[in-house]
Amino acid sequence: MARTWFITGTSRGFGREWAEAALDRGDRVAATARDVSSLDELTAEYGDKVLALALDVTDRPAVLAALARAYEHFGRLDVIVNNAGYGQFGMIEEISEQEARAQFETNVFGALWVTQAALPYLRESGGGNIIQVSSIGGISAFANIGIYNGSKWALEGFSQALAQEVALFGIKVTLVEPGGFSTDWGGASAKHATKLDTYDKVRELAAETRKSRVANPGDPAATRSAILKVVDAENPPLRIFFGTSPIGIATADYESRLAEWKEWQAVSTEAQGS
Repeated sequence: MARTWFITGTSRGFGREWAEAALDRGDRVAATARDVSSLDELTAEYGDKVLALALDVTDRPAVLAALARAYEHFGRLDVIVNNAGYGQFGMIEEISEQEARAQFETNVFGALWVTQAALPYLRESGGGNIIQVSSIGGISAFANIGIYNGSKWALEGFSQALAQEVALFGIKVTLVEPGGFSTDWGGASAKHATKLDTYDKVRELAAETRKSRVANPGDPAATRSAILKVVDAENPPLRIFFGTSPIGIATADYESRLAEWKEWQAVSTEAQGS
């Protein structure tokens, strides 16, 4: 049976690749984007298998209406993909209140509103998949993208709890954590805080570190088969890396955390009291 997907951020990048992967195998897609005209080629090629919707995920009433429209149009929802998001560059001291709030409004609250709106429809359909697009930056943190890291760590936290809450309904949650890919995440779609000269050296070092992290960027088109394997799996993972670089970063990070926790365990025990 054909499955019905609801994908945010479908104008380009992973959202577009995954929409086409689903459509190419006969599934149906409610595709959303801020600028609905960016979906014209998709609708022209796939016809009535696509429902194109204009959506700003930070607008909660609009999110509720979009999910209702998709369910009414297709009669069911099976796969929800929270892909809409962007990268905010800037040292923590440089980030303005407006930039911090905007980052969380899209990357955290946008995903939360879509998830909440989708759950009743997934239960009505007898289960399904929620795909949360996180990042290697959702489990590790890097200078000059700290507020982005914070947004993805928040997404990771509520999604891990969500997975426990909805398992009995047959709903499966997966956090996709890509490394560096040849998308425009760090280009046209990224935002940059006003720089403070104080951080010039730190920025230079951060740029060099980032360059090494994305030295061999992945091919977004290659993720098509990968995402289909995830949603088709009987027991999909709660977390999965996309790309070859994240496992090394995560391993080093977690080994360092464990070593430090153990080193300070005596003080941790002291804090327990009698």
